[in-house]
Amino acid sequence: MTIEEYPRILAYASDGQKDLLKAGFHLRNHVDIHGDTEFEDYSFVVFPFAKAYEGFLKQAFLDKQYITHKDFVSKFFRIGRVISPNLVRRNGDRSVYKKICDNFACELGDSIWHAWKFSRNEVFHYFPHNLRSLTLEEADERIMSILNTMDEVIVGLKL
Repeated sequence: MTIEEYPRILAYASDGQKDLLKAGFHLRNHVDIHGDTEFEDYSFVVFPFAKAYEGFLKQAFLDKQYITHKDFVSKFFRIGRVISPNLVRRNGDRSVYKKICDNFACELGDSIWHAWKFSRNEVFHYFPHNLRSLTLEEADERIMSILNTMDEVIVGLKL
């Protein structure tokens, strides 16, 4: 797997996002090359992709003017809050999910939210009662969810 297999993402992503994606592909390919190494949890392979996805979404939402430049650079702004379909009412006019639904399609908003929840939140958060270790196959599912959603966002939002 390489970033070159995703030409739309390669063309749109910032240099920092590309670096994260390249690091993610490097880690994932390293696991294949050194297949005799087995880990209990392959979440570490997903991390660079999830971080790139966050930056990608911020950039896409800024480019579509769904968020302000102040939001884009803020260390307090949380993507998960503005893309959550559960927080549309609470967020009001700050809901990016609602803006996507109103201007494009709720299916796109749902895809963005699903990839976020499935491939970022469920991977990053620690719960003592559910450590949620990922097999390599589960890590691959999450990586593909991120990459496919990034591609879908580029096409769907006409970036």
